[in-house]
Amino acid sequence: MAVTDIPPPPTAYVNARLMDPATGLDAPGALYAEGESIADFGPGLFADGVPDGIEVVDCEGYILCPGLVDMRVQLREPGEEHKGTLASAGRAAAAGGITTMVCLPNTLPVIDDVSVVEFVARRARLLGLAKVYPYGAVTKGLEGKELAEMGLLAESGAVAFTDGTKPVADTATMRRALQYAATFDLLIVQHPEEPGLAGEGVVNAGAMATRLGLVGIPTQAEVMMIERDLRLLELTGGRLHFGHVTTGAAIDVIRQAKARGMQVTCDTAPFYFSLNELAVGDYRTFSKLSPPLRAEEDRLAVIEGLRDGTIDIIASDHAPEDEEAKRLPFGQAAFGGIGLETLLPISLELVRNGHLTLIEMLRLITCVPADLLGLRAGRLVRGAPADLLIFDPDKPWKIDRDDMISKSKNSPFDGHLTQGRPRRTVVDGRTVYQF
Repeated sequence: MAVTDIPPPPTAYVNARLMDPATGLDAPGALYAEGESIADFGPGLFADGVPDGIEVVDCEGYILCPGLVDMRVQLREPGEEHKGTLASAGRAAAAGGITTMVCLPNTLPVIDDVSVVEFVARRARLLGLAKVYPYGAVTKGLEGKELAEMGLLAESGAVAFTDGTKPVADTATMRRALQYAATFDLLIVQHPEEPGLAGEGVVNAGAMATRLGLVGIPTQAEVMMIERDLRLLELTGGRLHFGHVTTGAAIDVIRQAKARGMQVTCDTAPFYFSLNELAVGDYRTFSKLSPPLRAEEDRLAVIEGLRDGTIDIIASDHAPEDEEAKRLPFGQAAFGGIGLETLLPISLELVRNGHLTLIEMLRLITCVPADLLGLRAGRLVRGAPADLLIFDPDKPWKIDRDDMISKSKNSPFDGHLTQGRPRRTVVDGRTVYQF
C-alpha cells in the first residue's frame, strides 16, 4: 500500500485489554484514534457506547498495546533488492506487529551519506507501512578507517551510529568515534566481535564445531571486544550500546559496567534465548547466524540477563538472505536469519516459560528501544501517533517459511511450534495488517 492524503477515519478500538509497558497500564478498556493520532484511551472510555460517525474495531478481549519497535533490521534496499526491499520488509514487519524499524547502514551504497539517509526515509514514508529510521555508519564505507560525517548524518535523521555487522575493530578509530559521539550526545552501536580471534569461524567453538569439522568462533571473541570498548568508554565518556550479545561472559562484564554507573546498554535477539548450537544440526545453514548460536549455558545466561535487566532490549536481528546464498556448503553459506514475523511469538516464550511477565517482555520491544534512540514510539500517549498492535498471546501456530511474507525465507525457526499472533497492526491510524 502507499500512504494517501486522505486521513484515516475516527476509530474506536473497544473491548480491548489495554497494555502500556511504559506506565504499567494493564486493564480492560478502549482507545480512540482521531486522524493519525491517539486522541484518548482508558478503562472507562466509551462506557456509554460509541457515538455515531466513529468506526468501531472490536478487539475481542485481545491485547491492545503500542506497536513494536525493532532496533536492528537489515533492509537490503538500496542495493540488494533480490534479498529484500523496503516494501517486503514493511509488509513482514506489519505482519509481525512491528510499527517502527531501525535499519543498519550496510546497504549499497552504505548509509554514510546524507542522500542515502534521505532516500530511505522518503521511500518508507511513501510506502506507508512500518516506519523506518536509519542508522548512520560510524566509518566511511564501513571500512573501519575514516570516520563518517556523523554530525551531518544525525541532522538528516540518523538515530544512532554503527558499522552494522562489522565491528569498529581499530582501537584508535573507536576511541575517536566515541569522543566525537560524546561531544554531540550521539549513540554508538557496536557489533561485539574481535575479528582477529573470530577469524574464518562459522559456528560456535566447541564440541559441536569439532564434530561437524567446522571452524569455530570462541566466546572470548565477543567478551574481548566488549572489554576493550568499555575501557575506551571510561576514557571518552558518552553512550555505548552492544548489539546481539550472546555469551554469559559478555553479559557478566556488561552487568559489572552497569553497576559502576557506565552509560552502556545492550540487546539480544530471539535466536539467542530460544535456540542453541544444536540447531545447526546436520549443517543446517538457516541456523548459521552472526554471532553464532552458542552453547546451552550461554542461552541460559542470555535469559538471566533479560530477567535481571542487564540486557535492555530484544531486537529481531532480521537479516534476509536469498536461497542461493543459503543453499551452499555450511562454510560458504551466508550468515543471517529473518526475524520480523517471529519477534513477538518467540519473545512470548519468555513469558510462557515464567522468565518475564508479559508487560516486562513488551517493554523490551516497545518503550525501551524507542527511548534509547529518541523515537516518538513505543508508548500509549494522547497526541502521539496511533501506532498500535492488537494481538492474541495464546494463538497456537506453526512457523512455516513458505507462509512468511518476508521476501527471503531463511528462518532458523522454520517448523517451530509457537503461540501468539498479531490480529491487527495500525500505523498512523491506518490498518496495515489484519489477520
